[in-house]
Amino acid sequence: MRLTAYTDYSLRVLIYLGLQQGRLATISEISDTYGLSANHLMKIIHNLGKLGYINTVRGRAGGMKLAGKPEELNLGQLVRQVESDFAIVDCLEPGHRRDCVIAPACRLQLVFDKAVQGFLGVLDSYTLADLLQNETRLKSLLSIGRAQGDSA
Repeated sequence: MRLTAYTDYSLRVLIYLGLQQGRLATISEISDTYGLSANHLMKIIHNLGKLGYINTVRGRAGGMKLAGKPEELNLGQLVRQVESDFAIVDCLEPGHRRDCVIAPACRLQLVFDKAVQGFLGVLDSYTLADLLQNETRLKSLLSIGRAQGDSA
């Protein structure tokens, strides 16, 4: 099972914002911190805003922050909303033609479907708060605090 970079970056944005404790962060700040394209992040941030995960403020003093509490943001729900495809084999794709010779007797689809559901089930048991438990170390690695002029 492999998630897209889009999902990875969505999670990284939420981790960064979760460490901000309500302070507005900017796209350029996140882009510089992770070494990601600001243009790509704009699309992700727009989508996270549409989905209700973040609030954005326009203007010179604008930025973004989490829309809710980290413990309310379920990872399984987020991944289901931002990941485009969970078909780990062709026969799991919706509307896929069943031109495989063993399709009438194959149980592989059932096995892979259970595997995907198990994967998502594990993610369902975690929230953003779980990813932020090592807050001090994450802030140090992401230079949060020092980047805003605090002494850290």
